[in-house]
Amino acid sequence: MITYVIPTRDRHAALARTLDAIASLGPHEAEVIVTDNASADAVSTPRSLTSGVPVRTLRLDRNLAAAARNHAAHAADPRSAWLIMLDDDSWPASLGHLDAIRNVAPDVAAIAAEIFLTPRPDGSTPREDGGLPEVFIGCGAAIRADLFRELGGYDPAFEYYAEEYDLAARMILRGCRIAFDRRFRVIHDKTTAGRDFNRIVRNLVRNNCWTAQRYAPEAVRNAEIERHIARYRVIAAKESANGGFDLGMADLATSLAAQPRTPMTPDQWDRFTGLAACREALDAQFGDRPPRTVAIVAPGKHEWAIRQALAERYTPLVADPPRAEAALIGTLSPGPMLDAAEAGARRPGLLWPWLITDGTEENGQSRT
Repeated sequence: MITYVIPTRDRHAALARTLDAIASLGPHEAEVIVTDNASADAVSTPRSLTSGVPVRTLRLDRNLAAAARNHAAHAADPRSAWLIMLDDDSWPASLGHLDAIRNVAPDVAAIAAEIFLTPRPDGSTPREDGGLPEVFIGCGAAIRADLFRELGGYDPAFEYYAEEYDLAARMILRGCRIAFDRRFRVIHDKTTAGRDFNRIVRNLVRNNCWTAQRYAPEAVRNAEIERHIARYRVIAAKESANGGFDLGMADLATSLAAQPRTPMTPDQWDRFTGLAACREALDAQFGDRPPRTVAIVAPGKHEWAIRQALAERYTPLVADPPRAEAALIGTLSPGPMLDAAEAGARRPGLLWPWLITDGTEENGQSRT
């Protein structure tokens, strides 16, 4: 049995659409728990979907943001082994998540979904940005229910944004893995209502630096914090959210030193940042005959790790992709990586920064 966990606040139409989408999957052994984050008008849901899947609603007296999921986890049916984490504007495209969790390795704590955004006016369907090889995105993930509760769920102090990184770090410290499975597909109709970019930047600055302070090995902790600050300073300027950036920095001034330190080992940290997955992918693709020159294409999240893995293997970089013997996708986020792979599928020598398998094939690349 599984439990769909859906937090919501003042987005009744989006929630209704998500519930209808889950109902369209047909009957299966599941329940839905909606946590109402103190909406102005209390959320009303049916007692069951048209497919027969039962629905319960938990009304919270204040907005707990992502931590509202913790209440649903504790209220879940004891028979439910997995929590399917969704947002009120995201839903599974099929029942592929049931295949993903069936016979999954015992050390896998969570399974990240392949998340598609709703189609653009030009008909394209890009994938969701964010996440890393062992960091899932909160609007599309399956998490072992018992472990989620044992770890305390999401840290309420994070509110929202980067709370998944904190939880994924605790999973890795516990000795678990996070998997990515392309059979688990989620549609995210990214609702813009209620999104304040200044608040988003504030939380991103604070929460990412908190994560580095908590878990980064001492040798890289300060550099990691500075890297986050530099990144979000640029994003804030681009999005006209300098006020939010300043508030995030003020938050750090009063809270960073108080964060509990549970540093990872260097090997664990390399897994958390995606560097380990990148090294493995390059070794697998280079084999005994590495390319003489490599160019980075479609740069994005954690490009630094990709460049570091390349530098460790002494492969010269060139700035102009047409002059390079091979091209390497420059992002470790699964969605943009897969988008870039599809766009460049016919390019000879296209390399992936990490290799995806979906449980049914030797190499997930063949599905792009």
